[in-house]
Amino acid sequence: MKILFLGDVVGNSGCEAIKKNLSKILIEKKINFVVINGENSSNSGTGISENITNELISCGVDVITTGNHVWDQKETFDFIKNEKRLLRPYNLTGDLPGHGFGIYNSRDGYKVGVLNIMGNVFMKKCENVFEVSKNFLNQYKLKQNYDFLIVDFHGEITSEKMAIGHLFDGNATLVIGTHTHVPTNDARILENGTAYQTDAGMCGDYNSVIGMDKSNSLKRFFKKSSISHFPANGKATICGVIVEANNKNGLANKIDSFIFGGELKKK
Repeated sequence: MKILFLGDVVGNSGCEAIKKNLSKILIEKKINFVVINGENSSNSGTGISENITNELISCGVDVITTGNHVWDQKETFDFIKNEKRLLRPYNLTGDLPGHGFGIYNSRDGYKVGVLNIMGNVFMKKCENVFEVSKNFLNQYKLKQNYDFLIVDFHGEITSEKMAIGHLFDGNATLVIGTHTHVPTNDARILENGTAYQTDAGMCGDYNSVIGMDKSNSLKRFFKKSSISHFPANGKATICGVIVEANNKNGLANKIDSFIFGGELKKK
């Protein structure tokens, strides 16, 4: 099994890069299952629309995860009810539409669980991610409920992400961080067989401030502009990881960071 996970898609630049390149990447890398974080994919750089959801899925994406911006586009409240391939954080509080976990079929006939969780520090209020994750692991088991498990941890701080990686070690195929938009150089397999990277990075224009227009961002830091952030629109880099997993035990054999095109230019 080969899994491709791609980091936060930012604005039109990120969406266009996915639409142009993903099908070729899937063939060249012989990918069986694709997860992408889409919470910044709208034209404004926050939230995701129904149209963009459909476009990403039509490109070959199997599941779209999100994070703290999941409700920034009002229409999401309605269409997420019926779109099982779009997830919102599992540990959000309140009676909300949608799901934070699902089990899906891969191209080669395996069942893949995808869990979308969000950190507690410097993020919107949600249930304790560690308690929720512990309860999840008590309820769902690798190779019983699914053949592979991918965990998108959407969080601000490294310590939370690393701790969640160790909590799931041996019980998930991949734990991957999202939200901070810069790919970390720590892709590895943890001691009990779970692939891990602190942050996948983003699919967006890196000639920017984490995907947002750099000039406007600087003005905001100098408090000389009240204009909201908006995405940079140069050539995007596609960032994420590729995991080769063991079909028998569902754990990882190999993880490599994946960086394609744009400013970072690693292939």
